[in-house]
Amino acid sequence: MDWKKEIKSWGIMLSIVAFLYFTGLQPVIVGGLQSVLLSTGLIKPKIEIPDLTNQQFDYHGKFLTFEGEEIDLESYRGKTLFINLWASWCGPCRAEMPHISELYKSLQNDPGLAFLLVGIDSDIKKSQGFIDGKSWTFPTAHASFGLNQSLRSESIPTTLVVNPEGEIVFYQEGMSNFNTEEFKNFLISQ
Repeated sequence: MDWKKEIKSWGIMLSIVAFLYFTGLQPVIVGGLQSVLLSTGLIKPKIEIPDLTNQQFDYHGKFLTFEGEEIDLESYRGKTLFINLWASWCGPCRAEMPHISELYKSLQNDPGLAFLLVGIDSDIKKSQGFIDGKSWTFPTAHASFGLNQSLRSESIPTTLVVNPEGEIVFYQEGMSNFNTEEFKNFLISQ
C-alpha cells in the first residue's frame, strides 16, 4: 500500500515540474525564489580585487538599446562602469535584477558612475520582452554586435566593475545582492 502512495506522490511532483517547464513558468518561479533568497542578505558580492593583474577593460564594442540606438563602449571611458550580463531564460539573472535596480536608483545621480545591463539572448526581442513591463530601473541594451574579450564569460549572470582608469576592479560570475552599503561604498570609491 505504501508504494502506491509513493508512486502517486512522485507522479504529482513530476506533473508540477513538467507543467512549469512546458509553460515557461519555471524560470519565473525559480527567479522569484532566488530573489527572495538574495533579499535575506545571505549572498553578497565578494569585494576583492580580482586576480586580473594589469588587465585593462576592452572598450571596443557596441550594443543596441531596445529603442534601436547604438551604444559605444568608448562613451564610458573615464567613468566607473557597472556592467551586468544577463539573459531572459536565466533564473539567477531574474533574481538579482530587482536588487540591481535598487542599487541603480540610489546611485543614478553620481556623474562619475554608469550602469549598463546587457542582454545576451540570441534574439533581441526575447531580451526586450523580458524587460518590458517590469518596474525595474536601469540602463539596458542588447549584445546584438557580440561581446568583446573583456565581456566573454563562462556563465551568467556575470557582473564586472571597471574603474575610470579602465581597469577591471570587480568580476563575478553568478548572482548576488549588489544593493548593500558595502558595495555602494566600493562603487563610489572608484
